[in-house]
Amino acid sequence: MNLPAEEIRALVGREVAYTAPEPLGRAALRYFALAVGDDNPLYTDAGHARAHGYRDVVAPPTLICETNQYAGLPMDADGYAGHSWHIDVPGARLVRGGNDYTFHQPVHPDDVITATWRIESAEEKAGKLFVTSRATYTNQRGELLAVNEETLIYVEIP
Repeated sequence: MNLPAEEIRALVGREVAYTAPEPLGRAALRYFALAVGDDNPLYTDAGHARAHGYRDVVAPPTLICETNQYAGLPMDADGYAGHSWHIDVPGARLVRGGNDYTFHQPVHPDDVITATWRIESAEEKAGKLFVTSRATYTNQRGELLAVNEETLIYVEIP
């Protein structure tokens, strides 16, 4: 892969933010739990959630990390409607290198989520481009809900 060093450095610091147009709502929590196969009653039963110290049902943890659930973004050519950096690396394919999630507090149906993504680093190593970004998720009160550190790897197509 032959990307100019200045082009790689220019990626660092890019930032985008998405704010949901409305609160998550109970249906989003219920549907996401169903989709991921998690029948924990904390996600669907307010009485159960209150009995365990929560003020209401809570969201499955990674729901807010999937911006396609609430950001209202248009679908891309592959049908995905969530966050993407849209980095075009000629002759390479994108491989997801992993995510490291930190959850700070429960998310409730009345929360309006803002996801702020920032590219923290971009470097070429061993013929691959590694892009690390950090997403912070906050609610309408500015309270930190979660952080997602994601690594994307662009691998040369032989």
